[in-house]
Amino acid sequence: MHLIDWIITIVPISIILFLAVYSKKYVRGVVDFLAAGRVAGRYVISAGDLTSGLSVITLVALVESKYQVGYALTFWEYLEVPVVIIMGLTGYCVYRFRETRSLSIGQFLEMRYNRPLRIVASTIRTLSEMITNAIGPAVAANFFIYFLGLPHKVMIFGTNLPTFGLIVGASLCLCMVVIWPAGRISLLISDAFQGLMCYPIFVVLAGYILLHFGWHDTIGPVMMDRANGESFINPFDIEKLRDFNIFALFVTIMGKVMNRASWIGNDTTNSGRTPHEQKMAGILGTWRNLYAALMMLMVAVMIIALMTHQKFADQSHEIRQELIQKVSLEAVPDDALREQLNDKLSAIPVQSHEIGVDAPFSQDVNIDTPYMDTALETLGGTPEGNQQYQKFRTLYHQMMLPVALKNILPVGLMGLFCLLMIMLLISTDDSRVFNASSTIVQDIIIPFFKKPLAPKQHLLLLRLTSTGVCLFFFVVSIFFVQIDYIIMFTVIMTALWLGGAGPIMIFGLYSRFGNSVGAFGALIFGSGFSAVGLYLQRNWAETVYPWLVSNGWDASVGHFLETVSSPFHPYVVWEMDAVKFPINSYELYFMAMISGIAAYVIGSALTQRKPYNLDRLLHRGEYDVSNEYKEPFQWSLRSFYKKLIGITPEYTIGDRIIAWSVFGYAIVYKFGFCFVGVLIWNAISPWSVEWWSNYFFITSLVVTAILGIISTFWFLIGGIIDIRKLFRDLAARIDDPLDNGMVEGHVSLVDKKAFEARTHKPQDD
Repeated sequence: MHLIDWIITIVPISIILFLAVYSKKYVRGVVDFLAAGRVAGRYVISAGDLTSGLSVITLVALVESKYQVGYALTFWEYLEVPVVIIMGLTGYCVYRFRETRSLSIGQFLEMRYNRPLRIVASTIRTLSEMITNAIGPAVAANFFIYFLGLPHKVMIFGTNLPTFGLIVGASLCLCMVVIWPAGRISLLISDAFQGLMCYPIFVVLAGYILLHFGWHDTIGPVMMDRANGESFINPFDIEKLRDFNIFALFVTIMGKVMNRASWIGNDTTNSGRTPHEQKMAGILGTWRNLYAALMMLMVAVMIIALMTHQKFADQSHEIRQELIQKVSLEAVPDDALREQLNDKLSAIPVQSHEIGVDAPFSQDVNIDTPYMDTALETLGGTPEGNQQYQKFRTLYHQMMLPVALKNILPVGLMGLFCLLMIMLLISTDDSRVFNASSTIVQDIIIPFFKKPLAPKQHLLLLRLTSTGVCLFFFVVSIFFVQIDYIIMFTVIMTALWLGGAGPIMIFGLYSRFGNSVGAFGALIFGSGFSAVGLYLQRNWAETVYPWLVSNGWDASVGHFLETVSSPFHPYVVWEMDAVKFPINSYELYFMAMISGIAAYVIGSALTQRKPYNLDRLLHRGEYDVSNEYKEPFQWSLRSFYKKLIGITPEYTIGDRIIAWSVFGYAIVYKFGFCFVGVLIWNAISPWSVEWWSNYFFITSLVVTAILGIISTFWFLIGGIIDIRKLFRDLAARIDDPLDNGMVEGHVSLVDKKAFEARTHKPQDD
């Protein structure tokens, strides 16, 4: 990179690290370190959640998947809109969890069920979360190696060290610089600052890509040039797409409803100054994410156009040649075999494809097919070779993004993009390390203590555990081998927890029905199903498939899989394959969720003796020790529309405007006009592929850009005001040492003290 690019990158990062260290002065107790004192405002939470939710791995995974299936499925993703918006407007799960005043998800589990479930469930969740998130530093390290053109090994003090390990270690050290001083306070402040800086970067990057490539002369024609049934832009012509298809979308929607509460508790969902403020932060997320979505969309379609369009043939050929040389160094350990592979791949001529003259591309036959066929022919044929081919193919598609950007971004934009990626790396990794470490301390270690730790001891334990989690991330990143799409790996890995977590959390928050027997059943069957699926996926090419062949079972198992999946063709297709496990992660996740729900309901129905005291859990009625609970919403025909979008007596005029604006944009415009209206129109008179190209250009680019510019200024002003207020409130807050996450008799220590003070006698369990 140019010196200007380094200055653009280093100066803002230095400011972010300074803010993280400076925030240490506001930590007085455990609640400050874990939940920012529960005094954060909506804009701080919302802006911080933007960067902690995005990441390098998120962008790489999106480009990887969209490069395979395009954007036709985006139209059907509008089905998510009413589900997500109504959950956000009503505060589904988030509002009730904040009412429990739990410092962690495990504290909630002990109050609602029992201590053994708290420990077991938290262990499963933490392992699932840590292994899933540990590949983040690995993907990010590879990204920077390819983006900056770094060698795979560097000589330091006479020792040849892997660049990959050095970058992973450096990124995790940056995480500790942010986490160690003030925990959630430093995370929230630094993430909010990064979020506010991200908005103008999104605008500049999206604008450059659109002006440099153009939609109608480059991007649109490439997206339209696809075989029947595999369209990149016509949502009514995608029945042959595999992996990322309609069924995957259905599972995604189901998972969002079932597992809305499954990850909350150790993130910002317990940092709001009131449940209402927490809810409003979620509602603002609709506007917050507009430009982030636009930027990622533009990057993804840019890669498709650059690597496919005829006018970029020479440039894309050079990018591919650079890419395969670096990928082969990682994927193929044998020097002779790697040299043979590189020679064959280098001999492939420039691939030129003329739109409208040559046959349209498909998933099986496209501009990358000669490279993949050559790699499979050279590497495949043995279990070890098949696994090497999987790694080569995976890295080839994942690292195409950084190599392409390295070759096309000018001075200045190179620095801005590098800054963006480093900010996303820091904000995501520190949040995930902190979430895992706080879960370990609060829900696995602390429950074994009979007496509360002194605040200083508690804080030291949290900091040391964060260091331990960083070391775990480092080890997993160094030794982990990625052999599938990032999204697919994330789905099956998180399903170890999410397979059984949904009914545990939903029934726990909303129903007096359900007990620890049902909860354990959900974990055993839901999470257990996912664990079996994960094992088969990870060991298929090298162990499982060869074992089937050696026993002569491959044909019979293949016939069984095809027979079972045949009623669901073409969306679910299970065919025997020597390289990849026939059942994908979304299908395994779906079956795990069904198993978890059934186990919870059956187990609870057979063993529950009396309803659970839900009012005590939610601090309602006589248990409202903080005077936060508002009277229940009174149902009537006149007030139904208010209830639909979550308007309650707490809403100010400004809150109502925000809620109605989100409802109008998401439900009326996106779902009603852009989806339902267009769906009806196409049912009467189907659009041509050119019309679909114009549709995505207007709805996804033009409208989003206009609204994104407005939200950029809006969140910048609101974020600055909220950050100043956060500092003032933290300085004025009085800490209660009993508010540390410990539970006694299904009640937190701080609540038990308050209940006893109010009633002058111990509260019955």
